[in-house]
Amino acid sequence: MPASAVETKKWFRPKGWFTDREVSIVVNRVLRDDPSKGDMHNRQAITPQRLWNALCDYDLWPIYLIGLIAYTPMVPVKSYITLTLKDLGFNTFVTNLLTIPNSVGHIILLLALTRLSGYLNERALTSMLQCVWTLPCVLALRFWPETMENAWGTYAVVTVLLSYPYCHAIVVGWASKNSNNVGTRTVSAALYNMCVQLGNIIGNNVYRADDKPKYRRGNTVLFALNILAILLFIATKVYYVLRNRHRERVWNSMTEEERQDYSNNTSDTGSKRLDFRFAH
Repeated sequence: MPASAVETKKWFRPKGWFTDREVSIVVNRVLRDDPSKGDMHNRQAITPQRLWNALCDYDLWPIYLIGLIAYTPMVPVKSYITLTLKDLGFNTFVTNLLTIPNSVGHIILLLALTRLSGYLNERALTSMLQCVWTLPCVLALRFWPETMENAWGTYAVVTVLLSYPYCHAIVVGWASKNSNNVGTRTVSAALYNMCVQLGNIIGNNVYRADDKPKYRRGNTVLFALNILAILLFIATKVYYVLRNRHRERVWNSMTEEERQDYSNNTSDTGSKRLDFRFAH
């Protein structure tokens, strides 16, 4: 793959992908969409100071917490689905067939949720629909007396749960949009994915052998994590709205000269500009 839109011409691709005029259009549209992309090129190393600044960007911490918590309630159910179906009396062939519907539903709802987020230009509340979807299913697994006794009923609950609308694509884009400069964007993507993987590790240790076969204790933990995820999405929405209002008040109180000086200083340090709005 080419390193960038301006480097598509190679010995095996002499004409490149774009004409000189198209390259100019691409570069200008990218920079007009996000001026921060001009403050660091993709061959510039991330220094320890830049890395530390990116790690200390507390405005992105709510998104990292979402990555840690939001996907955890589904992890043990997904990991144990084949064992669960076999314990319910289904043979290996039928078990493999029964895992197909939730995968198909998961793909469809993932695309639908991501499209809905783009249409509404809303991230926090749209992503929260994932947790709203899984909450009744987790409640059923925890409190329904016939869990792991009624084979088809338990299968239906597990299938609906694992068909959940996956908000991962929305949250990844959310972290990128709120990073505002190339260095922070690179680190934030890595940190977010590390939090997601850590959440997977936590989720895979919720169901324990001494809690079989109904995993009452484990499902109680999943229910608590699901509620916590909903609260995190709401709190993140409120936080970014309040941050935007605060930044607007400060920005509007500055004179034109102060804004120019501030913009010059922040472009040198890679910090966020006050006139940059957090997506929420």
